[in-house]
Amino acid sequence: MRFRTAKERWAYLNKYKALYFISIPGILYFLLFKYVPLFGSVMAFQDYNIFKGYLGSPWVGLEHFQKMFQYTDFLRILKNTLLLAFYSLAISFPVPIILALLLNEIRKVLFKRVLQTVFYMPHFLSWVVIGGIAIEILSPRSGIVNNIITAMGFEPIYFMGEESYIRTILVSSGVWKDAGWGTIIYLAALTSINPELYEASEIDGAGRWKQTMSITLPALMPTITILFLLQIGHFMDFGFERVSIFLNTLNSGKGEILDTYIYTVGLLDRQYSYTTAIGLFKSVVGLVLIMTGNTLSKKMTGEGLY
Repeated sequence: MRFRTAKERWAYLNKYKALYFISIPGILYFLLFKYVPLFGSVMAFQDYNIFKGYLGSPWVGLEHFQKMFQYTDFLRILKNTLLLAFYSLAISFPVPIILALLLNEIRKVLFKRVLQTVFYMPHFLSWVVIGGIAIEILSPRSGIVNNIITAMGFEPIYFMGEESYIRTILVSSGVWKDAGWGTIIYLAALTSINPELYEASEIDGAGRWKQTMSITLPALMPTITILFLLQIGHFMDFGFERVSIFLNTLNSGKGEILDTYIYTVGLLDRQYSYTTAIGLFKSVVGLVLIMTGNTLSKKMTGEGLY
């Protein structure tokens, strides 16, 4: 906004001063916890010594990045991260949309609210609790899943001890925890749809499925696009807590991801520069993905983050 005089500018600021004061804590949060830590990225190009600091540590250029891509275990862990992120995006993202559409079809308000509460509740549980519940359910001795398997005449399966099941467990536990919470935005978007559109479609003979495909989904498309782009930006951030709860030496071959690897190598082995290079690599990949996705989205749908 352009102002003709300084007096006009100050009058405008004075008019909205309450909003500016309210925004100060948020601005400080992003400055302190998002922008200031960016200066620590120089560690990726140094042989960082905790006692010498940024100024005293020698520069090594791209040595840590070369080490990163030459290390066999890193490539395996990168593959695990990409596969889990892809499975999570392909399965976890559509579930809240489908759930919101199904809840929207329920006409009994009390029953709808009870279901919403049941679906929301897992989101407020920590991953420690979620992990404990999942491990107990999948227990080879007392777990309900293995009780059903043995009742059918099969041998019990040690789900947490086999690599082939860990990715399914990680993705499905995430769906159970966050699917209900993800419906909130979609349900809010559904309330903005003009009911007259549904009435007109009924007159034309359209059923509920046709109304969903022709009215509901197109109305949700801007919201779906924005949330999809935001999730793409966090494609590589599958979550340390989410994985570490389920990880053990028997399933780490297909379950270990970059976040758990950074914790092990960076904090436990104190290879700060190497793990900073990995973190910087993750950030660059996320930036490229979100910029590419935003460009494609604006060309195809006209919607984007910026």
